[in-house]
Amino acid sequence: MNNKGFSLIELMIVLAIIGVLSAIAYPSYDSYMKKSRRADAKIALQAMADKQERFYLQNNTYTANAANVGGTGTEKNYYVLSIDSADVNAFALTATAVAGGPQATDTTTNNGDCTVIQLTSAGAKTPDTCW
Repeated sequence: MNNKGFSLIELMIVLAIIGVLSAIAYPSYDSYMKKSRRADAKIALQAMADKQERFYLQNNTYTANAANVGGTGTEKNYYVLSIDSADVNAFALTATAVAGGPQATDTTTNNGDCTVIQLTSAGAKTPDTCW
């Protein structure tokens, strides 16, 4: 008699192979997604810095009120924006990952913490590994 189909052992081997491949692929995928979502903060910080410069041209000072330069949210809502300091000479902006959000555990491959990303009026971008 010619039986067709798969034996239990063959199915178990296939499941084991799928499990190993998944264990290898998921961390890479997760890292890629966090890196791509980081662009939400970078774009928002650059846009806020541009608006700070426009505000300065009109008022001869930078503003500490985020509402004057676009508000505190990013386009995809992965980060919250804030103005750490602002005066007539300089400003410092920060994007902080939303607590409990997908970026709340964002680190780079060399253990750099990318949950808080900063940009200053002098163009300093920290941490370097996140930019």
